Amino acid sequence: MKTNRKYDKEFKLNSVKLYRESGKGYEEIAQNLGIPKSTLYTWIQEYEANGEQGFQGSGIIKPCNEELYHLKKQLADVTMERDILKKAVAIFSKPKG
Repeated sequence: MKTNRKYDKEFKLNSVKLYRESGKGYEEIAQNLGIPKSTLYTWIQEYEANGEQGFQGSGIIKPCNEELYHLKKQLADVTMERDILKKAVAIFSKPKG
């Protein structure tokens, strides 16, 4: 049974710091912390790529994804407007009678 645990930024940073300063392998560190080794490996990669900015947390968009987020939101808004207009045209096109 797989569970989705959430770890705060401080825990992630401390885990990566422990890995970087201890000289031990990520597998041993992950086992000692009680987390999957793949999770720690991902955090290490994220830290090396983005530093502390890599661990933003829920609801915060990374700068590299900000434009994509806004474009997807704009597309959703325009799609909704189009659907509303289609329904309005169908309603007003019905013959009165």
